Amino acid sequence: MDRGAGAQREGDTQGGRTAAADDPGLDRLLVRAADGDEEAFAELYDALAHTVLGLATRVIRDKAQAEEVTQDVMVEVWRTADRFRPARGAARNWVLTLAHRRAVDRVRSVAAGRARELRAAVREQERSFDTVAEEVETREEQRVVFRCLTELTRELRLPLVLAYYEGLTYAEVAEALSMPAGTVKSRMRQGLRRLHDCMEAGS
Repeated sequence: MDRGAGAQREGDTQGGRTAAADDPGLDRLLVRAADGDEEAFAELYDALAHTVLGLATRVIRDKAQAEEVTQDVMVEVWRTADRFRPARGAARNWVLTLAHRRAVDRVRSVAAGRARELRAAVREQERSFDTVAEEVETREEQRVVFRCLTELTRELRLPLVLAYYEGLTYAEVAEALSMPAGTVKSRMRQGLRRLHDCMEAGS
């Protein structure tokens, strides 16, 4: 094996980066793709798709979503190839910049979706809290618990309800209420103390 071939194989094992990916010929392929050359784009795709997938997987940490992002990126490369300017940088870097932007957008979109779901759960909990107490069984202990919960301030009651009745973790409660986890823990401890004192007084 000659040293050149060995170096290329070694490059293949490091983040999917290959000698071909750094070849100035990629610039020419991208320029030809900008002119509508489908064969040039196919060659560019074969050279860079694996590298784009590796970058997307590292950012998103979900193989299926990373594959979707890779396809989106390569479609974007085909559509916007005419924006590439060889004088400003290599084709590989241009494509990977698009890939990184798309991957970060996907992560933010997923996080925003989860945050919306949690906020919706909080709003629903606030609307339904008063009816929950009316629907529970009439055993005395439960009656006292719900009465004491209603006497807590909203800032002490909501973390307890989300944690013990909705099953959220400290981190999820903190995200739902847009506050630090330490603040959530502090309020839950304070709420539990007041709840205990109220139940003792009502027993």
